[in-house]
Amino acid sequence: MAISRLIPLIILSMYTALLSMSSAMFSPQPGICYGKLGDNLPRPQDAVALVTSLHAKRVKLYDANPSILHALRNTRLQVSIMVPNELIANISSNQSLSDKWVSDNVVPFHPATRIRYLLVGNEVASSTGNATWLRLVPAMRRLRRSIKALGLRKIKLGTPCAMDVLQTSFPPSNAAFRTDLTGPVIRPMLSFLKRTKSFFFVDVYPYFAWASDPVNINLDYALFRSNNVTVKDPGSGLVYTNLFDQMVDAVHFAMKRLGFPGIRIFIAETGWPNGGDLDQIGANVFNAATYNRNFVKRVMSKPVLGTPARPGSVLPSFLFALFNENMKPGPGTERHFGLLHPNGSRVYDIDLSGETPEREFRRLPVPDNNEKFKGRIWCVAARRDNATALAAALSYACSQGNGTCEPVQAGGKCYRPDSLFWHASYAFSSYWAQFRKVGGTCYFNGLAMQTAKDPSYGSCKFPSVTL
Repeated sequence: MAISRLIPLIILSMYTALLSMSSAMFSPQPGICYGKLGDNLPRPQDAVALVTSLHAKRVKLYDANPSILHALRNTRLQVSIMVPNELIANISSNQSLSDKWVSDNVVPFHPATRIRYLLVGNEVASSTGNATWLRLVPAMRRLRRSIKALGLRKIKLGTPCAMDVLQTSFPPSNAAFRTDLTGPVIRPMLSFLKRTKSFFFVDVYPYFAWASDPVNINLDYALFRSNNVTVKDPGSGLVYTNLFDQMVDAVHFAMKRLGFPGIRIFIAETGWPNGGDLDQIGANVFNAATYNRNFVKRVMSKPVLGTPARPGSVLPSFLFALFNENMKPGPGTERHFGLLHPNGSRVYDIDLSGETPEREFRRLPVPDNNEKFKGRIWCVAARRDNATALAAALSYACSQGNGTCEPVQAGGKCYRPDSLFWHASYAFSSYWAQFRKVGGTCYFNGLAMQTAKDPSYGSCKFPSVTL
């Protein structure tokens, strides 16, 4: 009896020791994602200086840009680089190509540039066909062989996954990976990560979960500031005080369900948009600053908090993103995740070390879109400076629907003024009104924007979206 009572204590002691070792090895101080989808971003040397000014611990690139890697030489920043999705299939079946990619993109910079993570693709299961999914883990294995053969040390391999790799995520204890991914992708990936002592990299965005259901998910719960809002998992009995922990533990339980309870999680991306389109709720500077500052506080807490399912476990992380990137496609939020404006000024004050008291930060603007927009919205041309691109966008919009552009044809109610700008504005509104519900956006490569001001004139009535 005495021995049996000691066994749980011994196991607990070993687990605590392992957590202490983990905490010593991996800093909880967040890093930053450095994207390049902007036509107005600073030079790499200046961008690296800005990363340092934010007190980031690490930086994540979405490629292996040699100019940026050179600018990162002899800094204390840990660096993550990425193999593009389109190379995965070829690398998976060609060891020579794998060796060449590592020789060209890692060897010239390492170790002066502290490359620590090689990420194979980005959200592969969410953004590519299943032919690429099936090649992901073989590509990871080949790149691992290349790294070992070339004598590179301290470089871990992984691949960032979006939360949609889960088929169920609530309650967390009932979480499971998608059935189409589990056998061919997730199980062999987890086996690889366990064998190589690497991380499961996951992108965790409470913003999108909340924005999809703001009635039933409390905003303060999503922003790490709920004092009296909690969610209890009926299966595990664990109590959650914020949406981020709930989402991370869903991944923990899903891995445990497949027999891999010990694989560490690395937050490859998290953040909150500081702006967006009129129809995007809660995307504002106040919420973005609140989420990101509270995230830093949470991961930098002493002692380390971890999550309810893994208390005391360090969560290495990257905040998304360094800059607002004006060339990112999709809804407006995609172009408004930056901590910084492209000119280097801060969208709001933040210190990734967590050492600056919040009272020293500038006052935040009061949010004005925490409730859904109600009314009519039009999609109109935003730029006149590129007639060639505007004409191409007009042609695209007019070719997609049945009668989308009839009113701007000669003799139509909206033909006058005979202006490329006004014809494009009508076409964009008409296209968006038809296709918004099936994924159409008011973007058109940055040439369009949403407006609540009716652009109609005379007998020309622009189609709109009513929310």
